[in-house]
Amino acid sequence: MSEPIQHSIRGGGYRAAVSGTGAALLALDYDDHSEEQGSATQGSAQPYRLVETPAGREPPLGYGGAVLAPWPGGIRDGHFYFDGIEHQLALTDPERGAAVNGLAWHRGWEVTALTGSRIQQTLEVGLHKGWPYQLRLTVAHELGPDGLTVTHTATNVGGYHSPFGLGVCPFLRAGDTPLDECTLQVAAGTRMPLDRARSLPDTYSQSVTDTEYDFTRPRLLEGVHLDVPFSALDEDLDGNARHRLCGRDGRGVELWTGRAFGWLRTTTIDDADTRAFVLAPMTCPPDAFNLGIDLLVLQSGERWSGRWGVRAYDSQE
Repeated sequence: MSEPIQHSIRGGGYRAAVSGTGAALLALDYDDHSEEQGSATQGSAQPYRLVETPAGREPPLGYGGAVLAPWPGGIRDGHFYFDGIEHQLALTDPERGAAVNGLAWHRGWEVTALTGSRIQQTLEVGLHKGWPYQLRLTVAHELGPDGLTVTHTATNVGGYHSPFGLGVCPFLRAGDTPLDECTLQVAAGTRMPLDRARSLPDTYSQSVTDTEYDFTRPRLLEGVHLDVPFSALDEDLDGNARHRLCGRDGRGVELWTGRAFGWLRTTTIDDADTRAFVLAPMTCPPDAFNLGIDLLVLQSGERWSGRWGVRAYDSQE
């Protein structure tokens, strides 16, 4: 297997690494020492890490930072009905009995535009086992003074309307602060319980108020283990919801989601030598093709677009 191509872009004091496989965001650093501008990393000798994919988690072996489309999460038993037609997808996670994370995360994407601060990649999703729909996906990663902005589009280039969902799973960091010393704040009012054995929904969404899943105020992550799809995201006046992972000094990373991304899946990864954190913008929950919750339907020729982004955060600014 050949090594995936990686592209580097820079802008606004930020630097990102984007893979040609899965159009994955593998790394994002902030390195602006300007006293005139101020920064979350001012006085730091090293770039401040905001996104870093652990070894072995990046595509094509893992999902780290990759585009998960035309569905995010798992589809139960790889089976669903759409418009009265039965579909049976390949079980890409046979242990859990599911077709997981779509058809794009392990594929090579074509670079269609590239500058010093922006890269755009495109992928044609054609016919696959159980998937008779044709889509064109694009994703643009762009850096500027406000950090990273990621813009996704999906166009139905086939002759028949298609179900659709999309997610991305970046690994976030608050610089070099260990995860157990970080606080998490998620602007979400509900969460969908998952069956732990299969990582699939086992009931409908529930309020997070007065529960262990309430992260509307910053909470320490020490000893916390999460695999939770959140929804009912609380938007600011600009229509974006903002979610933060911060160290004890108030510095950290902010991930914002636009209105097209109504779900946010938080996952802690606990391996023998790794404790990492994924904050995944999604348009729908896992198994949406069966649940019908926030499932998008693209008519022939229809185009969908959505945005999210990441920036350095400092509570003192």
